[in-house]
Amino acid sequence: MIRTVRAAGFAVAAFVLAAAMGSGPLQAWQGEAAPVASSYLDHAGAAIEVSDFGVNEAEAEGGDRIAAVGALADHLVALADAAMPRPRALGELVDLYAGGSTDDAEQDCLANAVYFEARGEPIEGQLAVAEVVLNRTLSGRYPQTICEVVEQPWQFSFVNATGRIPEANRSSNAWRRAVAIARIAEAGAGRLLPRDVLWYHADYVSPSWGRRLARNTKIGLHIFYS
Repeated sequence: MIRTVRAAGFAVAAFVLAAAMGSGPLQAWQGEAAPVASSYLDHAGAAIEVSDFGVNEAEAEGGDRIAAVGALADHLVALADAAMPRPRALGELVDLYAGGSTDDAEQDCLANAVYFEARGEPIEGQLAVAEVVLNRTLSGRYPQTICEVVEQPWQFSFVNATGRIPEANRSSNAWRRAVAIARIAEAGAGRLLPRDVLWYHADYVSPSWGRRLARNTKIGLHIFYS
């Protein structure tokens, strides 16, 4: 789509340029009889004045024409550039997809994980938490659904031994952002972590299992491992 729009701008500019120049002194011969061929030697000694080509008379008009065509071409290319979609920043995506209601039960579980585990974190940290949950569903080492991963006892602090997700404040801005993050993560937009990152913990604790894993990155207060 991007190439098509930009190519269309260049094509129109080229067409306008050709049309404007087509009426100049380089038009094809249009007489009834064929032109008589002659050698370049026949004209080698001829004296030629610049005015013989009508340059003096046409210079101003031709210059204005070329300038106008160039300006039009620049305008068309600018329009084509403006039509190109630019990548959206994560903050823009959050504003776009924020909402009070999730699309289905699986997305609801993911939004709850983001809300309870990372609502005080920067949005990049919230997205990273959501990606860990999704990575686990694909890893073969954890359950295959989002809700089963989130509700697995002793995996996430807000669930622990109960296996039940507490009730979030669904009228809060934090919940609306969590819904947006869940949607963005499920769509795979703005991905931050590799697929093998399956664990994280807050930087103010030091679990023994962290020493057995490869540290990937730190975002906000959370350290992520693969």
